[in-house]
Amino acid sequence: PISTVAVGVTASFGTVLLAAGTKGRRYALPNSTIHLHQPLGGAQGQATDIEIQTMQIMRLKTLLNDILSRHTGQPVDVIKKDTDRDFFLDAKQAVEYGLVDQVLEMSDKK
Repeated sequence: PISTVAVGVTASFGTVLLAAGTKGRRYALPNSTIHLHQPLGGAQGQATDIEIQTMQIMRLKTLLNDILSRHTGQPVDVIKKDTDRDFFLDAKQAVEYGLVDQVLEMSDKK
């Protein structure tokens, strides 16, 4: 089993790693911010090289959307829409979205 914890800001591929933890062992601290977006990149070179790089980043976009859908339970179309631009969630929203299973709260025990 792999436990994952969002501490502070979890962003970009870090959010994919957070969601890929073992179901039931994915956590966020109460003041965490979780950030999703589509893959970023830049292309340069000859037109054919740019076309190759474009195909690669689009393949990665599809792959990451499928991975996030599988780990969150969200439909791929929802993931596509939400990651089209920067998408931020607080810890409770991340639970509702399916990225984490629980918000870790401080215990009252001393």
